[in-house]
Amino acid sequence: MAESNFIDYVKILCRSGKGGAGSAHLHRAKYVPKGGPDGGDGGRGGHIFLKGNRNLWTLIHLKYQRHVFATDGQSGGENQCTGKDGEDRTIEVPCGTAVYDAETGQFLCDVTEDGQIVRLLRGGRGGLGNQHFKTATRQTPRFAQPGEKGVEKSVILELKLLADVGLVGFPNAGKSTLLSVISAAKPKIANYPFTTLEPNLGIVSYRGQQSFVMADIPGIIEGASEGRGLGLRFLRHIERNAVLLFMVPADTDDIRKEYGILCHELETFNPDLVEKPRVLAITKCDMLDDELIEQMRPELPEDVPSVFISSVAQMGLTQLKDLLWRTINDERNRIPETLTHRDLDDRHREQAEDDFIFGADDLEDDEAPNAGGKMVDSGGKQWSEEYWESDYEDENKDFQVVSDPDEE
Repeated sequence: MAESNFIDYVKILCRSGKGGAGSAHLHRAKYVPKGGPDGGDGGRGGHIFLKGNRNLWTLIHLKYQRHVFATDGQSGGENQCTGKDGEDRTIEVPCGTAVYDAETGQFLCDVTEDGQIVRLLRGGRGGLGNQHFKTATRQTPRFAQPGEKGVEKSVILELKLLADVGLVGFPNAGKSTLLSVISAAKPKIANYPFTTLEPNLGIVSYRGQQSFVMADIPGIIEGASEGRGLGLRFLRHIERNAVLLFMVPADTDDIRKEYGILCHELETFNPDLVEKPRVLAITKCDMLDDELIEQMRPELPEDVPSVFISSVAQMGLTQLKDLLWRTINDERNRIPETLTHRDLDDRHREQAEDDFIFGADDLEDDEAPNAGGKMVDSGGKQWSEEYWESDYEDENKDFQVVSDPDEE
């Protein structure tokens, strides 16, 4: 079977650029016997940025471009010339992408809005030229500061779809059928479990010019939060949904019990999902008459609004859309600005991606060439923070910084 184009989990290797070395050049000119130090500063290394793009809905473009390397800053030159800064690299990702450290599984950041920019890795600062180290007692410093090293990190990008309504139910509960009837989406529909193997999105029109987004994920079975079935892999896609629509077939032996199992799986996966507003839809009701429907109402859970529908007969769909629209637009049901993110553990990882081994690459930290003079470190001295310019300014300092060279 052909591999799906929907990629929501990918491992990539990122590396920011190292700073250029400062110059230890001494000024030489005719009729200037002792020109003194005039070595310029090195340029900073390139940053690694993440940028949200609403026109993307999958991470497939990163599956075949797993190396993202920024360039190094250039060395300083004579006559106090500052080296060129390294080129930044921007990784465009779909809105709703979360980033984790591939080694530890620690949550790093997420991108939720179109145009949002996050600085994932900061480039190394350029070294100071020897002009900064001249004093009254050391008028000819013959050393300069080496550039700061960049950061190399393997990260995991995990996409969590952004939708207004997320469909939750066991296999063959009628989720894909509902999406195909009330939207223009064409998900695969068949009479066997796990027909849906990847999430589907549909735009649902509501009374004219209004609309909302509905997401259909593969069916959940009991124990999905522990890795059974396909539900665990796709449960993350409902974490950012404003409303959860639970779908239980009318021919189920115990509707209340099946609803409780679904709630338990969501709570086990992420406790924040318990607080999300819910709507319960009893599906496949085209064979039920009004009397039987009234007899079934006392058996439904009391803490959630419910509606009886049939996608095939288009029964109760208008009532369902009215209920969903009111729930979505309730101010109390807005998606929170901050979402509690869990760190990746062994159960939530995808083994095929985690076992991916990046090709061998030349990672030697060779010093950049020096424009005049000999680059030394003044007796092997480790440069402390006091030797960096106190007014060092970064034009991107207002962006969120996830990892700095100082932290490595």
